[in-house]
Amino acid sequence: MFPQSGKSIVFDNFPDPSDTWEIIETIGKGTYGKVYKVLNKEDGSKAAVKILDPIHDIDEEIEAEYNILKALSDHSNVVKFFGMYYKKDVKCGDQLWLVLELCNGGSVTDLAKGLLKREDRVDEAIIAYILHEALMGLQHLHINKTIHRDVKGNNILLTTHAGVKLVDFGVSAQLTNTRMRRNTSVGTPFWMAPEVIACEQQLDSTYDARCDVWSLGITAIELGDGDPPLSDLHPMRALFKIPR
Repeated sequence: MFPQSGKSIVFDNFPDPSDTWEIIETIGKGTYGKVYKVLNKEDGSKAAVKILDPIHDIDEEIEAEYNILKALSDHSNVVKFFGMYYKKDVKCGDQLWLVLELCNGGSVTDLAKGLLKREDRVDEAIIAYILHEALMGLQHLHINKTIHRDVKGNNILLTTHAGVKLVDFGVSAQLTNTRMRRNTSVGTPFWMAPEVIACEQQLDSTYDARCDVWSLGITAIELGDGDPPLSDLHPMRALFKIPR
């Protein structure tokens, strides 16, 4: 299903985005660059674009996200992928554009924090609905031998039609038939499962797709309380306390 990791992405194979997409406004900032709302010049539809710049060489995480989106975004609980574009710019540096479905409802973290500011909390029935939909998305990934590895409220977005979408597959990992477990420690500390953290200290430690279920459980607490457990600690201190 996935190309082998390595230099499988050739920039020049992707079209220039300027012919199709026009930037309207900035809507966020990601790990690699800014996220913008864009307008399709041909049909007037809107989308979100993650612009990775300046880009010189293919990065493993960019490649992982591209391959997973291309293969697995055909599910109602995974953000839709409209394609990769390559914009050459000698002056400012070349850019890679990942064009994605626009999720106007924001993240579920924004929802929880916004309600807390008004001294309110997310209703349990809404939390249950969000978790159910996120689980459907995770089931789709896991059936296709993919671990998300960074499940948290900021990576679960809402659409204007009450849709729930998993996003941000930069640290996701493919499981092969010969390697059904992983042994690299990645993710956001407060949401990381103990077995993922253990990989930092114990070279023989491994984990599988169940680490996403732990992270979703932490996200459930985040939705109820506004923050994950141990969020008052320094992230490195939290990494010591979570396994205990």
